[in-house]
Amino acid sequence: MNTVESLSEKIITTAINRQATDIHFYPFESDTNIYFRIHGKRILYQSILTSLYDSLLTYYKFTSGMDIGEIRKPQNGTISYPTASTKYSLRLSTLPVNHLESLAIRILPQDQTLSLDQLFLFKHQLNRIKKWMDTKAGLILFSGPTGSGKTTTLYALLESALKEEAFQTITLEDPIEKNIQNILQVQVNEKAGITYQAGLKAALRHDPDIIMVGEIRDKETAQFAFEASLTGHLVLSTIHAKNTQGTIYRLLDMGITPMELEQSLIGVSSIQLLPIRTNKPQAQRAAILEILDGELLKQVIRGKEINLNQYIHSFDYLRKKALRYGFISKSTYENF
Repeated sequence: MNTVESLSEKIITTAINRQATDIHFYPFESDTNIYFRIHGKRILYQSILTSLYDSLLTYYKFTSGMDIGEIRKPQNGTISYPTASTKYSLRLSTLPVNHLESLAIRILPQDQTLSLDQLFLFKHQLNRIKKWMDTKAGLILFSGPTGSGKTTTLYALLESALKEEAFQTITLEDPIEKNIQNILQVQVNEKAGITYQAGLKAALRHDPDIIMVGEIRDKETAQFAFEASLTGHLVLSTIHAKNTQGTIYRLLDMGITPMELEQSLIGVSSIQLLPIRTNKPQAQRAAILEILDGELLKQVIRGKEINLNQYIHSFDYLRKKALRYGFISKSTYENF
């Protein structure tokens, strides 16, 4: 094993052992900083010479299937990384910056399956989300920052639903973060012409009961997702928005009409991960959900200003409840 391979092995193994979700390489002219994102916080791991980072980047590009000679355009690639206990998929992304290239690596465990019960801090929120899945047609949306568990929640919901009934389920993902049995998973590949829109069109011809769209990124994808939900399909997806009300405003900006929102949107949930107190040596996080559905959802769609902090499903109320029950520390409560 050469120097570059050894360095790569050390960085990735250390990141996995520290439960990091991401590795960031931040290059400067002479030195490159390496950061780990652990439980939502970006922590400096070490600095290396940029000349060594250049060799490391070339190694990653080659092993992940990227174009080694291309430095002017962003690229994406994947590496399979098995360990003695768990298989991991590494999702790599480069970004040109000041005549250099930064690199981000997302660490995706393939063997770890979390049930819905393990994901959420409060069981009544889990029960409310599961009721959404009883609807045969419509759109369910999850929002939140990168790494908040949106896709993990979607996977757990789908696996839970498939245990109860043999739904024809198709996912459109960029990339596929985890392989799941009994689900048709389609990898979005815009270079090959498989966009979210093209994938949705093809998926609808396969008689699906449930369609999962990895992320609603633009007006076209949003429109197709709503059309699919209006024609008798249950559609699950994610969207980047600050909170539940922000999700509605973003959809309106994408050209979705209030009538379409009322007809097809079953519910919106924003996810926030909190570090919780535990007797185990390793740190753990659990999700709380800001939920918008039913009559309250209709009021927001119709433009009524709502102060969600007055309701039991707001982030503010749930954090206070978690503190009161001793699930989180006072510092955690104050820092969110």
